[in-house]
Amino acid sequence: MSETARKHKEFLFPAVATYYKEPMAISHGEGMHVWDEEGNKYLDFFGGVLTVSVGHANPNVVKAEVEQISKLQHSTTLYANKNLSDLAEKVAEITPGDLKKSFLTSTGTEADDTAILAAKMHTNRQEIVVLRHSYAGRSATALSSMGHAPWRPVASQVAGFVHAHAPYCYRCPFGLQYPSCGIRCAEDIEELIQTTTTGEIAAFMAEPILGVGGFIVPPPGYFERAVEITKAHGGLFIADEVQTGWGRTGDKWFGIEHWDVEPDILTSAKGMANGAPIGLTIAKSEIADSFKGLTFSTFGGNPVSCAAALAVIKEIEDKDLLHNAKVTGDYFRMKLEELKDKHEIIGDVRGMGLMQGIEVVIDKASKVPAPQYVAQVFEESRKQRVLIGKGGLYGNVIRLGPPLIATKSDIDELIAALDIAFAAVKTA
Repeated sequence: MSETARKHKEFLFPAVATYYKEPMAISHGEGMHVWDEEGNKYLDFFGGVLTVSVGHANPNVVKAEVEQISKLQHSTTLYANKNLSDLAEKVAEITPGDLKKSFLTSTGTEADDTAILAAKMHTNRQEIVVLRHSYAGRSATALSSMGHAPWRPVASQVAGFVHAHAPYCYRCPFGLQYPSCGIRCAEDIEELIQTTTTGEIAAFMAEPILGVGGFIVPPPGYFERAVEITKAHGGLFIADEVQTGWGRTGDKWFGIEHWDVEPDILTSAKGMANGAPIGLTIAKSEIADSFKGLTFSTFGGNPVSCAAALAVIKEIEDKDLLHNAKVTGDYFRMKLEELKDKHEIIGDVRGMGLMQGIEVVIDKASKVPAPQYVAQVFEESRKQRVLIGKGGLYGNVIRLGPPLIATKSDIDELIAALDIAFAAVKTA
C-alpha cells in the first residue's frame, strides 16, 4: 500500500469508501487517462463518478480557472460577479422548457436540497414523491429521500418523503414486461399519492437515469405518465440531473430531454465544471420568485468554479461533444451487447450515450445478483489498466461513464480489458 493510501486509511473516517482490495492513489491525469503514484497509466471509464466531463486537466478549462484564480478566488452570492451572472444566463439558455432563475451551490446534495425547499415553498405543501433505488446525497434531507439502504445509515430525519417503485424493467417490481405492462410503475404513483400522502404533494423528484441505483433507465412513456399524475395532485416535477446532465446521455444537454416532459425545477452538479465544486438549482421564474426569506451560499457561485463551468459548456459546444456522446455511445452499447452475448454472468446492459451499465448475475436465467463477481472484475480490470465504477442496490452493477471526449478506440480498449476480466471470473 502506498504512503498516501496508508494515511487515507489511518486518518479518514472508515466509512469513506475506496475501490479495490489495495486502495489506489491517483497522482495526475490527462484527457482519458490517469496515473497512480507508482507511475501506472489507466484508461479512466468512470471519470470521478461521471464528473470529468471534458477530460482530465482539459487545457481550456484549466486556463479559465488559472486566469480567474489569479484575479479573484472567492466571492459569495452576497455580491454579483461576472462569471456567476454569465453562467446563470447561459444555463437559462440551454436548459429545457421555461427554466430561468438559478441558485448556485457547491454540491449536488445542496442542489437537491434547494429544489425540495423551493417546491415546498411554492406549493405550500410538504410531501415529496421520490423513487426507490434513488440517491440524492449526504444531507439529512437527502438521506431521508434516499431509496437505497447501503447509502442510508440512519432512519429518516426529515418527514414527508414517499417512495414510488423504480422503473426497473430488468427487475420489474410487478413481475411484468414492457410494453404490455402498461407502465405499471408509473401508474402506481397515483395510488401511492392517494394512500400514503394527504393527496396533494409538493413535488415528484427523479433522476432521468438512476445513477447510484445502477443506471436504471425508465422506459418510453414513463416520465410522461408520472408527471401527468404529479400535476393532477398539485405537484411540481424536479429533474435530478446531477449525473445525467451536460451531454452525458447523447445529443441532448440534459437526460430528461429524451422524454416529452419539461421540469419545473432542474438540479445538477458533477460534470458541470469538470470537477470544480459546483451545484445548480434552476427553476421557472414563478417558483424561484416564491422562495421566501433570505438565503445565500458562502461558496455558491464561486468565480473560479463558474469560470470552469463556462469553459466546460464552451468546450462541449465547440467540439460537438453532445453528438460525440451519442455516436460513440451507440458504438459503446453495441460492443457491450456483444460482451453480454459472450458471458453468461452479464444479465443486462443498459444506459444512454456515455452512461452505460452492466448488471452482473449468477446466470442469465436466475438473475441472482452477483456482487462477488463484480469484485473480481474490478481487480482484474485494474490489472488491465482500466478504471470502472459500480453501484446498484446489490452492488452488482458495473457503471461506466467516461469523459465525453471518448473515442471508439477507447471503447475498444475498455471492451478488450472487460472481456479478459469477465473471462477470469471464478464462478465455482
